[in-house]
Amino acid sequence: MTRVAVNPGLFRWARERSRIEPLVLAARFPQLPAWENAAAQPTLKQLESYARATHAPIGFFFLPEPPHEPLPIPDFRTVAGRPIARPSPNLLDTIYVCQERQAWYREFATVSNQDPLDFVGSLTRRTPPAEAAAAISRALGFDLEMRRDCPTWTEALRRFIDQTDKMGTLVMISGVVLNNNRRHLDPEEFRGFAMVDPLAPLVFINGADSKAAQMFTLAHELAHLWIGASALSDSTAGIGPDQAIERWCNSVAAELLVPMAALRASLVAREALPDTLVRLACAFKVSTLVVLRRLSDAGQLEQAAFRRAYATELRRLADLRQSSGGDFYRTTTARVSRRFGRALVESTLEGRTLYRDAFRMLGISKTGTFNEFARRLELAL
Repeated sequence: MTRVAVNPGLFRWARERSRIEPLVLAARFPQLPAWENAAAQPTLKQLESYARATHAPIGFFFLPEPPHEPLPIPDFRTVAGRPIARPSPNLLDTIYVCQERQAWYREFATVSNQDPLDFVGSLTRRTPPAEAAAAISRALGFDLEMRRDCPTWTEALRRFIDQTDKMGTLVMISGVVLNNNRRHLDPEEFRGFAMVDPLAPLVFINGADSKAAQMFTLAHELAHLWIGASALSDSTAGIGPDQAIERWCNSVAAELLVPMAALRASLVAREALPDTLVRLACAFKVSTLVVLRRLSDAGQLEQAAFRRAYATELRRLADLRQSSGGDFYRTTTARVSRRFGRALVESTLEGRTLYRDAFRMLGISKTGTFNEFARRLELAL
């Protein structure tokens, strides 16, 4: 039986990169310890199976050394003030998929003679956050009164996404890689990213996060588009990270969602903090984390009290996260964005895009599924 010579370090690299528990992999691949110690070598079939299990490209195992995989966009994520060293394969594959979609839509927009979007890169980090938030709010037509009319956070988020889509931004929300429900995205690793392009600006939101947290992430990533800065970030509403751009985007997002003047007007003297959080989160249609940040910004909470309350709310919201589910076609539309989905289906039906390419970018495999997706988007077949 033919064996494949592989640098033992590549087995360790793939295992650590995958973030799969070592015992889980060892149960599936009993020879893994021997492969990692150069005591044995796998067959080609075993190597292919191991590559699939760890979501590692098979070609990487024929390299002399483990590869360096830099993120294709700036990484502003931090843990305890330190940059995160290694992205997961789920995060990398999500970015690669979004890059492919963005490149496709850029070409589609060019061929369709669409004009560049003037809001992309229209501000700078020197723009005061309140001024930037006002500019974004005017452009979107999504102000505080519109949000207050929404009955729930979910409806407010849907309206926010719809307004962003109408402006020309591709908003993609998913908690998994493509449509693979076995490859979950971890909100603790990232909450979203922005990819700047004058014809195809793109925002990705981790759908495994809470709905209210997704609202802040969208606002944060829009701030990135307005200053023309692509980035992968935490976009949390808590203690600001070290990077100046992230602090600015957090400030803009907070002002966009909870304007300071409106917050001060909504305060009730001697109200208990839990009651204040629930009331203001409902009024502004944001998470309690955003409310806590704004209360701190307004000088209503000392840092020690803010940190304690923020940690408590993080734990509570973590228990409320829900995975994507429900209607497959509605979920797929959210995952690829309505704007992108309609453009791709239209181009495919007109014969300008191959079905196999459309299937790959949509994460589907059957013609019947594609046709039903087109029907749900109200595109004639």
